[in-house]
Amino acid sequence: MTVRKGEPWGGPGALPDDGIVVASDLEARRAVTDARRANRPMPTLGLLAGDLARTCGASGREDRLRSPEAQTLPVDLGEVLVDGSLHFFVAHLVARRSWWRGPIVAAMNAQFLGDWDVAPRSHPGDGRLDLFESHLSLGDRWKARSRLRTGTHVPHPGISERRVKAVQLDLAPGTSVWLDGERIGEARALSIRVAPDALTVVV
Repeated sequence: MTVRKGEPWGGPGALPDDGIVVASDLEARRAVTDARRANRPMPTLGLLAGDLARTCGASGREDRLRSPEAQTLPVDLGEVLVDGSLHFFVAHLVARRSWWRGPIVAAMNAQFLGDWDVAPRSHPGDGRLDLFESHLSLGDRWKARSRLRTGTHVPHPGISERRVKAVQLDLAPGTSVWLDGERIGEARALSIRVAPDALTVVV
């Protein structure tokens, strides 16, 4: 159930025997993709590391996942049509030509992107994606980059921020798309949506 203010999110629960332990966002995305394309039920994921794991408070200890300390959480899943081809992401989508020139788009299901606190108000169980679109000068990019570790790059007049259930975007020629840290190629059009509570994760 999508988290609501003042209500608990998830609860005690260990990783089931058929759960899959993943150590990165990319591993989680591949497990999700394999299940969806084979028309199998979505596996429960035990999160050890990655940006979604960090956002969910994972300890990095595999023994915890099957212990009474474990917490089971319902988590949203990002879905995107990239020029008509369906893909999934568990933590983030980034579309850019370069970090230093041209527009940058980030659709965040997790709070973090590596060392950066990109979406300080993002919650992976709220039924929304946090969408950022930046159009910054080179000087402002340097300033924003220095503030990304602490999440103080926003608000900024050159960075739009909104929370969305679905959005369609047209991209400039030569824009690459990255899903959970993996480049999947260039695209001209994205149709992004969130699938609320599509995943169950254990931390």
